[in-house]
Amino acid sequence: VQLQASGGGLVQAGGSLRLSCAASGRTFTNYAIGWFRQVPGKEREFVAAINWNGSSTKYVDFVKGRFTVSRDNAAYTVYLEMNNLKPEDTATYYCGASPVPSWNRGRPLEYDFWGQGTQVTVSS
Repeated sequence: VQLQASGGGLVQAGGSLRLSCAASGRTFTNYAIGWFRQVPGKEREFVAAINWNGSSTKYVDFVKGRFTVSRDNAAYTVYLEMNNLKPEDTATYYCGASPVPSWNRGRPLEYDFWGQGTQVTVSS
């Protein structure tokens, strides 16, 4: 499956952005989709993920209550709604596709396919 992330940009602290991860190729519903982020010099870290039909989600603690992950299988797209953004949320955000039941462990190695990343910059 091919993934393309979009929707990043520059926003002030307290603002909102909605990222999109558009998929093509293989059957979209075969995959859980996760969002990760990375800053230069650091490892890619888990942000949120959603299972194949949207019935199960997982979030890292520091985004709970601020970020919401959802998916539209008819549109082959997963969204990450980000509210109350903080400067520490600044990173390149990537979406990944996982075909395995362990998608919710939040580990990049569980994800087989990746999009190209979209930059999110939050100014203070």
